[in-house]
Amino acid sequence: MNQGLTIREVAKAAGVSTATVSNVLNKTGKVGRSTHALVLSTVKRLGYFPNVHARHLASRDSRTLGIIVSDIENPFFPDVIKSFEMRARQLGYDAILSDTNYDPRRTRDAAERMMEHNVRGVAVMTSEISLRLIHELARRRIAVTFLDRAPVRGYMSNLRIDYFSGVEQIVKYLYKNGHRRIAFVAGRPKLKSNNVRLEGYEKCMRDLGLEPGPILRGDLRFEGGLAAGLALAKHSPRPTAVMAINDLTAVGVIKGLLRAGCRVPQDISVTGFDKTRFAEYSNPSITTVDIHRDMLGKLAADALHELSCAADPHGREYQVPAELILGDSSGPAPVE
Repeated sequence: MNQGLTIREVAKAAGVSTATVSNVLNKTGKVGRSTHALVLSTVKRLGYFPNVHARHLASRDSRTLGIIVSDIENPFFPDVIKSFEMRARQLGYDAILSDTNYDPRRTRDAAERMMEHNVRGVAVMTSEISLRLIHELARRRIAVTFLDRAPVRGYMSNLRIDYFSGVEQIVKYLYKNGHRRIAFVAGRPKLKSNNVRLEGYEKCMRDLGLEPGPILRGDLRFEGGLAAGLALAKHSPRPTAVMAINDLTAVGVIKGLLRAGCRVPQDISVTGFDKTRFAEYSNPSITTVDIHRDMLGKLAADALHELSCAADPHGREYQVPAELILGDSSGPAPVE
């Protein structure tokens, strides 16, 4: 693989014109079978590697889609990224990734990087991006899809996850199993998806005639869940069940409760959200909500492709369901 070679040098070595080499590499124009084979064998022999990015910049016809996520270490994202990249390739695109680590400045840099790469579309899987940046991408005719972030319009589509249904399924399941004191470990206050889950929890509790709380604030990571678990073990009266904002937080909550001498689920039931691999691999396995992350990635790529190819690129909303998955971390409320 030699990126220092030019297409002119490949053409000279093959004894053909640069236009012929370009037609073979780009699959444009008609080239005879023997000439086609000669060019490909020369490319292979010389180790020539075409500069796809430069070619896209020159043609203004990029075949690249971008995806921006909040935290690559969060187990929610790998399956989303994997399915997005796989679907993008099936549609004939390359994919590039940016990780913001929940930092609005890094989010802005990520969006600018996407513009510099002349991407056809960007899947925004983070709440830290401003509406101004989203509109700037759309103004440049770069397709955008996002999670519950803004109304659909030109070059902008939305993936709406039914968070409320997922939370409602958990609360009703716990209530049916005799739980009345159900705590909630929330996430970062500026993340819309976290606030929607918290609001759904409070509404569902009140609809059942229960008082919400205690409510603790975590950080979407194991450490925040661990601290919350240790605190809840000492809370009086102690809750009989805990809803965690995501599976990674739930793992931390379980660890904190066990460290404090509580049994899960005999003393306290714990539930998560997102159905990541942590839910299955945790001991005990976690009762959680599947929001179909593989579907999210595929839908995001499909939405960007649809917008970028449409004669009238007006976005639309895609609905993503939520489904309760039972694990061993929850059960009947303890008899008091």
